[in-house]
Amino acid sequence: MTVALWQSIPFACILLPLFGAAVCLALPRRLARLWATFLMAAVTCMSLVFLVYMIPFGKSYNYPMGHFPAPFGNELRAGTLEAVLGLLFAGLTLICTLGGSRDAEHDISEGRQGLYHVLLLLMEAAMMAQVYTNDLFTAYVFVEIMTIAGCGLIAVRSEPGRAIVSAMRYMIMNSIGSAMFLLGIILIYDLTGHLLMENLHDSVVQLQAGGQYSQPLTMVVALLCSGLAVKSALFPFHSWVPDAYSTATPASASLLASLVSKSYIIVMLKVVFRILGTDVINAARMDDVFFVFGAAGMLIGSAVAITVPDVRRLVAWSSVAQIGYIFLGLGLHAGDAAVWHILTHAAAKSILFLSLPSLIPAGSDGSLRDLRGAGYRAPLAGVAFTTGALSLIGIPLMGGFITKLTLAQAALGAGGAHMWISLAALVLSTVLNVGYMLRCVLVFYSHPEEDAVPAAAPVRRGFALASVLVVLIAANIALLVFAQPILTAIRSGFAMFD
Repeated sequence: MTVALWQSIPFACILLPLFGAAVCLALPRRLARLWATFLMAAVTCMSLVFLVYMIPFGKSYNYPMGHFPAPFGNELRAGTLEAVLGLLFAGLTLICTLGGSRDAEHDISEGRQGLYHVLLLLMEAAMMAQVYTNDLFTAYVFVEIMTIAGCGLIAVRSEPGRAIVSAMRYMIMNSIGSAMFLLGIILIYDLTGHLLMENLHDSVVQLQAGGQYSQPLTMVVALLCSGLAVKSALFPFHSWVPDAYSTATPASASLLASLVSKSYIIVMLKVVFRILGTDVINAARMDDVFFVFGAAGMLIGSAVAITVPDVRRLVAWSSVAQIGYIFLGLGLHAGDAAVWHILTHAAAKSILFLSLPSLIPAGSDGSLRDLRGAGYRAPLAGVAFTTGALSLIGIPLMGGFITKLTLAQAALGAGGAHMWISLAALVLSTVLNVGYMLRCVLVFYSHPEEDAVPAAAPVRRGFALASVLVVLIAANIALLVFAQPILTAIRSGFAMFD
């Protein structure tokens, strides 16, 4: 098969940051930051070019690594959905790194800043690999790279006590998920003799049609899906989230919350739709598991967030609820709604974490009682936080509104108990979202009490953060303005899975 030059872009988007990380390790601190930023910008530009070529191309293709044919060689696969997700992951990695650069210099000691940028590049390479890989074991390899890099991004902060404890909790929970995922890969390879996704799907369909190995196949479903659910912080496997997100630097927290957890869900989508197939998932009742725990996460994550006084932990707890929305979509067989919320939550959560340092006064522990009037002291950060908050609530004219609309439509299509439980969970979770997100916004724009200690002057964080916040505000609004073409591209990408 002849491969056009632009069809090699996915391979370059993985290879550049992966080998660039090795170069970055040998560079001094400032050059390491410039080198990492340059590579991230290059990957973002290539991803944009790839999307422009991919939309009119109108079909998916496989890219053989080393020109060895299947089933012996490794492959990448790209379609419209992968192109959209590739641009999201590359663009937000660049934006979060730029927006959090000033805080990273303050929060990370000089001796660790070079390592920090190495970890960022490794994380980007691993996320791009999850988007494009067509090989299940390659997905596992990069899952492990993501786990190690994520642990490092939490532990690299200059507060060794808290950071190390949070990183250890992250590593323990993610190691459990990795072990389950690897056991599932071993078992499905033993059953089928394949690791490439198309070959796996054909073999699984034959096994199910013949009624062979039904119990081992059910175990494969349970291990693969449960392992990835643990790693993506689906309730009740979320215990590491509040400490990890609230301890990490703003750039690390925004990456972990908006992109890293979603990378595991991208692998889950491939497992569900491209390897096992919905018939096998339904036969194992895994769709009901997604549905129940997704709805529970939506409600419990939001309910706990209302009681949390620390705004950073509050935003972290909201991630537990937002992951629930994605799994509810999977439980309702609404993959388009799940992917849409990946986009919405990534744009909203990154803007929340990046705007918080400008709103929290120096010396504050992040308690809401110290944040009265913060929106007046840092106007752009206040507007940015409000934009992200309104999107997660689901206010019309924001991307989160489309999430709840598409989930409601999927619930109505499902009918029965699934419909009533979904609609009730959507309404109740929206009320709870208003309870904690709108409370933050109101506090930011409330005048300080007369006897309150005057807040310190806000630290100027430079042009880079201001530009990033403006871009993210525009991105959150653009998600609704361009909702129809984006949803069309997502649905077209799912159609290419067949």
